[in-house]
Amino acid sequence: MELLLIRHGLTAWNSSGRFQGRSDVPLSPDGLAQARALADALADERIEAAYSSDLARAVTTAETILRGRSLPLVRDARLREFDFGAWEGKTWAEITATFPNAGGRASTSARDYQPEGGESFAEVRERVRAWWKEHASSDGRRALVVAHAGTLHALLAELLGERFDAMTVRFSHASITRVELLRGAARVITLDDTAHLRVA
Repeated sequence: MELLLIRHGLTAWNSSGRFQGRSDVPLSPDGLAQARALADALADERIEAAYSSDLARAVTTAETILRGRSLPLVRDARLREFDFGAWEGKTWAEITATFPNAGGRASTSARDYQPEGGESFAEVRERVRAWWKEHASSDGRRALVVAHAGTLHALLAELLGERFDAMTVRFSHASITRVELLRGAARVITLDDTAHLRVA
């Protein structure tokens, strides 16, 4: 089995550095252009199953990639971004100013998030783990998974186990990460590929 892990395209909140979590913010014009670039990059690739978060920014990205294919998109709330609780809609500077306990971490370090009234990384992993147990397969399919940075961190942690803890992982908007699963072992083929976004 091979997974094509895609982070959704940009939104206005992404561009302004706001944590959007469960807020259903749509793709911005730049995000729509990124989704079209993804569709072009994957146009000739075999995709046999498609899953996405049920939030609009992920759904629109997935539907753009799948346009012209007779393949259903399965939307699942378990693939949503972190519930950021009291952090929702705030920038990292606003978060660290309002919640001193958030300080000392990096704004992109999903593994360290402890948002007040929201989810920890362990809790995100728990729901992603439940999703993965339903869809893990060794039948050779290539599956598209369109989700969010936090969700993709959680899924990669599930797939790689202890090896993930030693990795520095970033998921750029509209990036492609390829993971091959063979006899229960996962291998990262490409990580955070954005070459398709640099094509003029």
